[in-house]
Amino acid sequence: MIRAGRQHLVRTLADLAAQRGVGIDRYTRLKPYEADGFPAPVSSPESRTRLYDGEQVDAYLLGKPVPPLPEPEAEDDGDLLDRRECAALIGVSPRSWDAYKNDPALIEARIEAGGVDHWPRRAVKAFQAARPGRDAAATRGGRPTRTGDQVPRDQVPALVAELLDADPTISAATVTERLGVHRDTAQQALTRLRADRIADHIAAHPTLTPTEAAAQLGYPAGQVRRATARAGTVLRARNVTPYLAEVAAALHRAGWTTTEAVPDVQLPGDDRVVAALVLDADRAPAPAVVWDERYGWRTAASRRHPITKGAALPSEGEGVRYLAGGIAPPPGDVVAALTTTPDA
Repeated sequence: MIRAGRQHLVRTLADLAAQRGVGIDRYTRLKPYEADGFPAPVSSPESRTRLYDGEQVDAYLLGKPVPPLPEPEAEDDGDLLDRRECAALIGVSPRSWDAYKNDPALIEARIEAGGVDHWPRRAVKAFQAARPGRDAAATRGGRPTRTGDQVPRDQVPALVAELLDADPTISAATVTERLGVHRDTAQQALTRLRADRIADHIAAHPTLTPTEAAAQLGYPAGQVRRATARAGTVLRARNVTPYLAEVAAALHRAGWTTTEAVPDVQLPGDDRVVAALVLDADRAPAPAVVWDERYGWRTAASRRHPITKGAALPSEGEGVRYLAGGIAPPPGDVVAALTTTPDA
C-alpha cells in the first residue's frame, strides 16, 4: 500500500531506470532492485506493476539508512490501497473488487499512482458499510412475491461473485434466494462470471479446454454449458483486442476519430465477437465501422446503433459496405479500404 501522504514519492521501475540513466529494458535485465538491502516495493506482491517509495530508494542509493515506513498495523484512513488490498480489506476476491470498483462512490474516490488504480482506505471502508445488498449476500431472506430485483442491477455482479467465491457449485436458484433477484438475472450473472474465470484459468494454463478448466475450478458440469461456450468467445475477444486497438489508432491518425478510443467489444449470443468504433470526426468516411469475426470490417450507417441486433448480417446499401481484405487486414489496409469508393 501507499502510506498516507506519500503518494508524491511513488516511483515505478521506469522512474528508477531514468534515475540510473539507463533504459527500462536494460534496467529490468540488470535487476538492481533485487540486490540485498534494496527497499521492498510498496505495491502488492502479486501486482504486475512494481511501485517503490522514492525516499527509501534515494536513501539506499546514497548509502544512507533506509527510513522505515509506518508499520502495517498502524492503519491510516488516508492510506492508498490497490485492487488486491481493497479486496482483502472487505473480505472478497480481487475479481469481486473488479466489479465493486464501478460503484459511483468508488469511481469518484479512485486515485492513480504510478499508473495503478488505488483507493483511499476511508473510501473502501465507507463503501463496505453502505454496500447495497451486503446483508442479502449473507442471509437467506428470499425474494418477496410480486416484487422486482431487490438489489440494484449494477451491484449484482459483485454480489454474485462473492457468493461464487464461497461456493463454486452455487446455482441460479440459490442466488435468487440469497439476493432476491430474478432467476434470469442470477443466471446471466453466474454465466458471465464463470465464463470470465474459466477464460482466466485457461490463460494461466493454456493446455486446458474450457470444460477441463471449469472442472478444475469446481463448477458442476451440468451448470456450465453456456459458461464454457462463452469462455471460448471471451478468449477470442481478448486475443483480438490488440489488433482492434491498432486499427483504432490508425483511424485516429487518419483524422476520423477525435480520440484514440478503444473499440467497444461485444459478445452477442455469447458465441461471436463483434466490435464497433464510432468515427466522430467531421470528415470521417462513415458514421462508424464494425468488426465481426465472421467477415471482418464493414461500415455502419448509425453512430448510435452500429451493431445490429440478431445474427443475420446486414445487407449492403444505405450506408453499409463490407470492406475487402479478409477477417483481420492490416490497419493501413482498413484505412485504404475506407478511402476507396465502391466503384473505384
